[in-house]
Amino acid sequence: MLLEGVFPAITTPFYSDGKLYLRKLEHNVDRYSRTQLAGMVVLGSTGEAVMLGLQEQCEVLKTAIATAATEKVMLAGIGHESVLQTADMAQYAALLNYDAVLVRTPHFYRGQLHRRDRAQLEMLTYYRTVADLSPLPVVLYSVPALTQYELPIEVVAELAQHPNIIGIKDSSGKPERIAALVTATKFRKRTVTVTPVFAPVTARMQSAPSENSNQNFVAADALGQARLAIAVAPPKAAMKTRQKDVGFAVLAGAAHTLQASLDAGAAGGVLAFAACAPQCCYEIYTAWKDGDAALATEKQLRVHQASIRVGAQMGVPGIKYACDLNGYYGGHSRLPLLRLTGEEQEEVTTLLSDIRY
Repeated sequence: MLLEGVFPAITTPFYSDGKLYLRKLEHNVDRYSRTQLAGMVVLGSTGEAVMLGLQEQCEVLKTAIATAATEKVMLAGIGHESVLQTADMAQYAALLNYDAVLVRTPHFYRGQLHRRDRAQLEMLTYYRTVADLSPLPVVLYSVPALTQYELPIEVVAELAQHPNIIGIKDSSGKPERIAALVTATKFRKRTVTVTPVFAPVTARMQSAPSENSNQNFVAADALGQARLAIAVAPPKAAMKTRQKDVGFAVLAGAAHTLQASLDAGAAGGVLAFAACAPQCCYEIYTAWKDGDAALATEKQLRVHQASIRVGAQMGVPGIKYACDLNGYYGGHSRLPLLRLTGEEQEEVTTLLSDIRY
């Protein structure tokens, strides 16, 4: 699977009583599908995955993938503390035709998992076993602000040797660490299937019916005969594809350092701020991709302050309120996360005054 470009870490909508609001999830995913974003990450940190029960997680994953455009690369956040539960969710994501799974570092038993003498061995064992059991490619997820643990670069380099581990989302916000990750994993080469214009080929694109599959088709030898002509489906035209050699995908997790991360070798970003301002984040990437450093800098500066304050500091409630301002449904977070105060709402409104898409 080709992983490059900008992916929003989408939110999970709730009613005011805390129950899932799946219709609003459909609304959001449909709108993201109409943008130039590369795809979406469902049930990442911004999706409040840790607040959901297993059945709810399954419902969210099922609803999002059913609504998303087939050409969008879909990543399922499936990380759990145990290998068994994580592997089970990977199996479910595969049944839904997700393209890859995002697996955050286990962290609850921090005292045991992060001991200096065993931390590397236990993390290596966790991810290698998950990758062995997962039918989908695995993307590592290091988010030290929430887990209080940062995957060591040498551990990532070892995990990159596994054939089913294809990348990492690094939410450190440090371009220098992005550069170090790119250097440490540059040995990893793989071949992916892409379209003739080098766009990703998703699992749903490959399994989608042909454009004419719903039209009646009568076999030529049945025409003009007295017997009843039975309509049959025409053969599905083979999708035109080509192969592309790519490396281990390092994806930045901080919008305020996206340009610097791309300069450091990142293939793109999985961004919470892209959930409320997808076009603005995409414009940074596309200007950088076009080699227009001055424009990329201008676009980066435009979102710098808002992405830090709203995304990094206010967190999920801040992103959700910003979504409400920009035409996506944000609404409530699950308790104990509280909605923004009136003063905070005014602050977000001011910060996003010229970031309306």
